[in-house]
Amino acid sequence: MKKIFYIILIIFLYACEDVININLPTSEPKLVIDASIDWLKGTSGNEQQIKLSLTAPFFDLDVPPANNAIVIITDNNNNSFEFIEDGDSGIYINNVFIPQINGEYYLTVIYDGETYVATETLKSVSAITRVEQNLEGGFSGDETEIKAFFNDPADEENYYFFEFTPTLPVTPTLDTFKDEFVNGNEIFGFYVEEDLDLGQSVTIRNHGVSERFYEFMFILLQQTDDGGGGPFETQPATVRGNCVNQTNPENFPLGYFRLSEVDEFFYTVD
Repeated sequence: MKKIFYIILIIFLYACEDVININLPTSEPKLVIDASIDWLKGTSGNEQQIKLSLTAPFFDLDVPPANNAIVIITDNNNNSFEFIEDGDSGIYINNVFIPQINGEYYLTVIYDGETYVATETLKSVSAITRVEQNLEGGFSGDETEIKAFFNDPADEENYYFFEFTPTLPVTPTLDTFKDEFVNGNEIFGFYVEEDLDLGQSVTIRNHGVSERFYEFMFILLQQTDDGGGGPFETQPATVRGNCVNQTNPENFPLGYFRLSEVDEFFYTVD
């Protein structure tokens, strides 16, 4: 009798399983422009790259590259830098770029018969002077806290974008900061990680950025804090960057054109 009951129960459970197909709305792919020009302190800054990709349906795991585009950056000294695609990767490379603090740069991307443009200024950044750690931080008291200190320049508005990348299989932590209430003082970028133990390290990068990029990234990070995921996941609302489609304004791109001086600091927990 028990065997018959078990067989009936199994048949009942399998009979209750239905395949549900979710029909998500689709749209034409949009161009995504990841044009982050980083001038690392102590380097010439001549080697730069720009990544172009296309949006894809929600359940697609692969990000399709945007191939065969024309990508050019010009500056206010009439220098022109053409970025050439590396194979069919969607990554466009230039090895003779000339970075200049406070220089104005103009991006032009021609893709699929449409022209996209953006303008941005290369912003400077102060060097990280010291790093402090606290092994008993966080709400639980057993998280590792890292503070990266630097001196903010006085009598000017400054905006910062921090990246903390540990030697752990986790997503890098991103943060933004402005000197509105601490102008001219020593300030710090803050990072906390539960699994960052003795002997492990974190790469700290501080970027000088424009006010507009600060606002763009601040909104993106707020969305990801509220809804989970990361700044490169699908967002609850579209946040437009500074790139404009001159040919067809309604077909606006995603992404941003940013130029930053960057200071990098490698720190090992001890």
